[in-house]
Amino acid sequence: MRMTVLAMTTSWRKAMVLARKSYWGQNSYGATHTDVVNYQQRIGYYCGDDAVDVFPVAFVDVFFSTGDLPSLNLATCNPTDNATFSGTLLPDCSALASDIETCQAAGKLVTISLGGANGGVGFSSDAQGTAFAQTIWDLFLGGSSSTRPFGSAVLDGVDLDIEGGGGTGYAAFVTEIRSLASGASKQYYITAAPQCVFPDASLGSVINVVAFDAIYVQFYDNPCGLPFFETTTWNFGVWDNWARTTSPNPNVKVFLGAPAASHAAGTGYQDLATLSSYAVQMRQSFPSFGGVMLWDESQAYVNDRYDLGIKNALVAAGGTGFTFPACSAPAYVAGTAYSGGSKVSYDGYIYEAKYYADDVPSNDPNGDWSASAGGSSSASSASSSATKTTTSTSQTTTTVTSTTTSASSSPTSGSCAGIAAWTSSVAYAGGSQVTYNGDLWTSLYWSQASTPGGSAGVWVDDGPCVVSRRDKYYKRTHIPLSEVIDQITQKHRKSARDSTCKVKVENE
Repeated sequence: MRMTVLAMTTSWRKAMVLARKSYWGQNSYGATHTDVVNYQQRIGYYCGDDAVDVFPVAFVDVFFSTGDLPSLNLATCNPTDNATFSGTLLPDCSALASDIETCQAAGKLVTISLGGANGGVGFSSDAQGTAFAQTIWDLFLGGSSSTRPFGSAVLDGVDLDIEGGGGTGYAAFVTEIRSLASGASKQYYITAAPQCVFPDASLGSVINVVAFDAIYVQFYDNPCGLPFFETTTWNFGVWDNWARTTSPNPNVKVFLGAPAASHAAGTGYQDLATLSSYAVQMRQSFPSFGGVMLWDESQAYVNDRYDLGIKNALVAAGGTGFTFPACSAPAYVAGTAYSGGSKVSYDGYIYEAKYYADDVPSNDPNGDWSASAGGSSSASSASSSATKTTTSTSQTTTTVTSTTTSASSSPTSGSCAGIAAWTSSVAYAGGSQVTYNGDLWTSLYWSQASTPGGSAGVWVDDGPCVVSRRDKYYKRTHIPLSEVIDQITQKHRKSARDSTCKVKVENE
């Protein structure tokens, strides 16, 4: 299922204070109710106030249909009920063009969402993903075609709601959209809607290697969702850590995705007061928080203007800048055994032990700790002296830097001096460095037993140990050179930050 985007911070779209996003197109209210008068209205109907800032139109649910063109399936415009372009199953929805343009004139973003829970989507290769980007550009964005579903309306970007299949071709798709948009006269945005389970099964590898403007995380119908907000299985902190340390876009925003009514999803719906409280807590705890996304606008509007209520709560909480909360927790002390529920400050976060924990706190979703907030206190400076190598009875998590030594054999010349050799029994956090087969490798995200150079794509080959680091970029051909350079640059810049909790204000 997908949502409406309700609130976003100014760094995602400079002109807005908070972003509210809400999906439109599927009439999910009508799927569970019979009062036709409250069924989904035309998209322009919802643009009369400032409750919602972004409307992803859902969905392009088939990528390669009749005539090798995609198919669009909206409740009010689809191949069954509407005329299609000759030789295709692509419906003519040009009657919606004026609504879309009305929303855009009111300052809203309208994007096209690809996928959905039942979508027949996916690519067999990077080449297919690249070619499909051109198709989407021509049909919905800044290109031209005789088969544009929304006629003259030019949408503001693309949302990937991919809920099945692997990640093949999606990085190439995003890269090509970025390339096509680079010389355009307007700004285009790229977003994704992963499940809260980290890493996402379909897009986990994709969001690590290409830049997204925002991530609409589905915190419902999942074991890490809103019903578990008061427990350590709630993992917004993991997504915040991804945004701040792994994402190629250091300014990416993470949205709290929620059902807009009790019938909008299987689990996860919270009443307005509860969701408002949760959203405000995340707004005040994590700098990557961008706003709230809802599934969907037909449900939100009828549910006593649930969308407007969330918007008001977020605006009241403040829409500009971010001040890290005080580190009320004591600094983590290496070698200490902590009982479940214990809180410590370490590496820029306040962590809570899920259960008995004697390893170093980290944002490993399978680890012993859960990040409850970003923190600010010089009291945790002791954490900076603790080793980044952590050990427990079940696994070892290590973040290897150039100062780490190991008994394992490793080159001592070039850029690999002091870097430990890769070991299959060690769990590596994102940003870790190892040597393997004479090369230096950097991990994109947490992994264990994923061989450098293997099919999982976890590791970036930094090149032979005896040559300069710039040589590595010519070995990685499936991602454009400029993106790899940017990704590594951002990683190095972030790793150089003071990792201790300290007072910090970020203007978004």
